[in-house]
Amino acid sequence: MKIQAYNPIPNTFGLKVTAASYVEYDTPAELETLLADGIVTTPYLHVGSGSNLLFSGDYPGVILHSCIKGIEVLHEDASHVKVRVGAGVVWDDFVAHCVAHGWHGAENLSLIPGEVGAAAVQNIGAYGVEIKDIIAQVETVSLHGDNQTYSTEQCAYAYRDSLFKKRKDLFVTRVTFVLSKLPLFSLGYASVRNEADLLATVDLPAVRAIIIRIREAKLPDPARWGNAGSFFKNPVVERSQFDALHIRYPDMPFYEQSDGSVKIPAGWLIEQCGWKGKSLGRAAVYDKQALVLINCGGATGQDIIALSDAVRRSVREHFEIDITPEVNVV
Repeated sequence: MKIQAYNPIPNTFGLKVTAASYVEYDTPAELETLLADGIVTTPYLHVGSGSNLLFSGDYPGVILHSCIKGIEVLHEDASHVKVRVGAGVVWDDFVAHCVAHGWHGAENLSLIPGEVGAAAVQNIGAYGVEIKDIIAQVETVSLHGDNQTYSTEQCAYAYRDSLFKKRKDLFVTRVTFVLSKLPLFSLGYASVRNEADLLATVDLPAVRAIIIRIREAKLPDPARWGNAGSFFKNPVVERSQFDALHIRYPDMPFYEQSDGSVKIPAGWLIEQCGWKGKSLGRAAVYDKQALVLINCGGATGQDIIALSDAVRRSVREHFEIDITPEVNVV
């Protein structure tokens, strides 16, 4: 356990922000002790590695960070494996572990930054897969010290959303996954499928390598350009609105949804508005992927928020579509 005052808050935007109190714990029992001792006071925020957070300024309260580690096999048979993982495990380390052990299901989520607990809260997704697809249950401790385990259904997962984004009084401690030991690949995205078609053999290491190669080509290294990956969610619109837009923009990419609605890539909308590669003060829209906002050096959270607001206004004016941040603004 570690408790520090005015500690810098880790964040991949590279913002120089501090918390009034920064608390790390290594076990659920330590978290329960912190809660019982009254160390967690309002305001408080539970974070992972800060890869999906944008701080508008210094945080006046308590930042909590889980350091719960461990990857434990609970059950294994010929076709599946059930694995319990600590919330503080680095997400991509877990994906690499799955690939190394021949467990299918997480490989399309390779190289997504962050930790397991935060990934389950956010319902991370990429290339046709969401983390909810492989989650069996999520263990939590509440602000009042109660332990409760939630099934996937009880987690109320939706696009980049979950029960835990609404229930700030619940702290994720461990996540249990069910993965396939049988060949099971999700190659529906054209960029992934095109590379896979060139391979003599498609296996887990190859698919992970493809995903990493695609992500590295599109997304900036936070060590050079502070960023949180995809800043905006891809908007989902009613079929009638899509049909009207498609007449005006026949080359517009889109993804049909099971309920009849249509998902439109936010990056394409932003690029059509002329923002790709453009800056506003010390923040900019990345020149290789318009879905990403970057810190050009010395930007504040307010600088990035101002750029986000300007981009959103442009998309609204051009397309009558409101794009919303995937990043959590604090």
